[in-house]
Amino acid sequence: MRLLVSTTANDGHFGPLVPFARACVASGHDVRVAAPASYAGPVAAGGLVHEAFADPLQAIVDAVMVRLPMLSFDEANATVIRDVFATIDAQAALPALTATMRSWRPDLLLRDPAELGSLAAAERTGVPHAQVAIGMQEIVTLFADLTVGPLAELGSIADLPADRLSSAVAGEPILSLVPEALDRAGDPAYRDDLTVSRFRDEAPPTDAAARPLPAWGDPGRPLVYVTFGSVTGLLTPFAGVFREALDALADQPVRVLLTIGRRFDIARLGRLPANAHVESWWPQADALARASAVLGHGGFGTTMGALAAGIPQVIAPIFTSDQVVNARHVAAIGAGIAVAPGADVVSRACAEIADLLA
Repeated sequence: MRLLVSTTANDGHFGPLVPFARACVASGHDVRVAAPASYAGPVAAGGLVHEAFADPLQAIVDAVMVRLPMLSFDEANATVIRDVFATIDAQAALPALTATMRSWRPDLLLRDPAELGSLAAAERTGVPHAQVAIGMQEIVTLFADLTVGPLAELGSIADLPADRLSSAVAGEPILSLVPEALDRAGDPAYRDDLTVSRFRDEAPPTDAAARPLPAWGDPGRPLVYVTFGSVTGLLTPFAGVFREALDALADQPVRVLLTIGRRFDIARLGRLPANAHVESWWPQADALARASAVLGHGGFGTTMGALAAGIPQVIAPIFTSDQVVNARHVAAIGAGIAVAPGADVVSRACAEIADLLA
């Protein structure tokens, strides 16, 4: 079987797709990953073959992103979904994805829900498709509701009827790594009518293989692993959260391991508190094997990784609704503390660390 996996240039979106891609490779299938040209590195690091499509013009994306601080949290999230994922990204990706579908003829498309160019290309060329959840089930409904207009426009560009893509999303099978109990927790509007197949990654890293951490601070103090994902540092309005977390945790009796993403300059943080160590990137499984608590933004990879490792977490949603949803679900099952979004969300989350450890 030929399997095409499509993703946006986002680690938190690509991560949930990787176990499915690797499982299919291990079963002897021919797997390729369609992703923006700029995302070749992470695809190669995953040991997968890259089918590149065009990145959107950064100036066009920046023109949208600069408006976000002036909007409410929910308005900003809706703007990113509609204007960036469903319009700018999808329209830039569509030509190359259509060409790949026609030349390589995959038997199946597995897509990141935010990567919509492949949806249009698959419908245009008759390739069956499914989406892989990058969050809780209720995010599926949110995406569907917010993208009706952009999908009609995208369908028109792809020479499809106006309602074709929205209808395709409504009937699309969903593959999920989220346990049903977690999906139902905190969601009073949980839908039983969606076609969801649930899986687990059968090969999680073991504690015994964890990479040793550098030496810093008092090794007798509990380790707090702090991460806000790979995108936050690239968004100018939110880049200050790293320093905010370091300052808020500086006087607490903990050791702090902060990761900031490969494209954020560590030098921008200035002098570090004595109890903190900063890395651009560290293998999450290795950090979690040593951590007593996690402070995160509610990204899917961090949230699910902490749950799988049995580490309590405090979640500080920074810029998208899925972060709020993930926080609510984690709190509902008693596995962590959810902090309401807002300008000082990171400082408020840091104030919860003592209770989390207790």
